[in-house]
Amino acid sequence: MTQAELVLPAAVTLAVALLLFGCALRVGRMRMRHRIDAPATTGHPDLEIALRVQMNTLENAVLVLPPLWLAAVYFGPRAAAAAGAVWVAARLWYAIAYTADPRKRGGGFVGGVIAWAALTAMAAWGIGRVAFA
Repeated sequence: MTQAELVLPAAVTLAVALLLFGCALRVGRMRMRHRIDAPATTGHPDLEIALRVQMNTLENAVLVLPPLWLAAVYFGPRAAAAAGAVWVAARLWYAIAYTADPRKRGGGFVGGVIAWAALTAMAAWGIGRVAFA
């Protein structure tokens, strides 16, 4: 597989890193806005929401990146990148919805789970195809 073939999954990986950075920046802004020094994790709902968005996104990124790359290598880089891009979009939706009203985060969460499941299925199918060929 060439570098050119892996550029799309690489771009999705960069988008995941930028999303995580954006979440961390939001936590920092909420700390400054509400004058809450680290290591405190409570004190204002805006900070608590920003922290939950950040941590939940980080937890999910750890789950999505390995199947993204396994799917890219063993199934196909375009399909893996497409599912990975859906995950990034869903996590953005999640973050925006959670920030506006935590009760409305479900659509973004479900979209991310579906994208993760698609990546995991692609990775498993591709690995199985190679292992049992």
